[in-house]
Amino acid sequence: MMKSFCLTVLSLFAAATLSQAQIKTPAPSPVAKINQEVGLITMDLEYSRPSAKGRKIFGDLVPFGELWRTGANASTKVSFSDDAQVSSVSLPKGTYALYTIPDQKEWTIIFYKNTTFWGAPDAKEFKEEDVAGRVKVPVQALSNKVESFTMEISNLRNDGADLEISWENTKVVVPITVNTDAKVMSDITATMAGPKANDYYAAARYYYESKKDMKQALAWVNSCLEKGGDKFWILRLKANIQAELGQYKDAIATANKSTELAKADGNADYPRMNEKSIAEWSKKK
Repeated sequence: MMKSFCLTVLSLFAAATLSQAQIKTPAPSPVAKINQEVGLITMDLEYSRPSAKGRKIFGDLVPFGELWRTGANASTKVSFSDDAQVSSVSLPKGTYALYTIPDQKEWTIIFYKNTTFWGAPDAKEFKEEDVAGRVKVPVQALSNKVESFTMEISNLRNDGADLEISWENTKVVVPITVNTDAKVMSDITATMAGPKANDYYAAARYYYESKKDMKQALAWVNSCLEKGGDKFWILRLKANIQAELGQYKDAIATANKSTELAKADGNADYPRMNEKSIAEWSKKK
């Protein structure tokens, strides 16, 4: 009886041990992830890398003229943090499944909006309206064999890069262009034009609240009003700064103007605050 019990316990222990055991082996098509700055945008690439292992790839394992997942396992995904151009096709910022149709002389490259497929969609699942961009690129023959399927973001330039796809003795290059010049020129123009109205307002408010140089704060709030026009909340700040400088008559005039604009805008809070301040400043002027 005891012997039977012990055997049962040992069997249960062994079964529990086996159920918890995990053997980890290398993935046959390991995942690769690339994060690359291209000009002023970021380009991300995620794909699986099968190996040739003595097999003939294009025209056999990967048939010519058929939609291919471009790698293994889940569909390859490429992301752009801002708008880009692929050859002559505009591509809005976002994440796309990258499908290809390999052929002997050229490949068709497809950027597909639906990224949920495991592999490539079949003929019934594929929807033309989900194609964000489609381009054709020529095939380049490689003298040295590429064993593992490889994708690279190479030939980095200020205004773009190349997406290279290589396997076996075949390589295709997909040119990517980004509008770096327009962004840089816009920043240069804005910076050289000097601070904006909101910048002057933020600086003046900080100086006022921190009780720093009130003359400088007044100069900044005046620049804000010159650039952005009269606003009741900005005039309220100017009145407070003027009062800090002892310019009570000017502060009252500015506060009255703030009240007038606030009432016209349907704001009831600023007139109340201005009225209270005017009453205090009237005793000091």
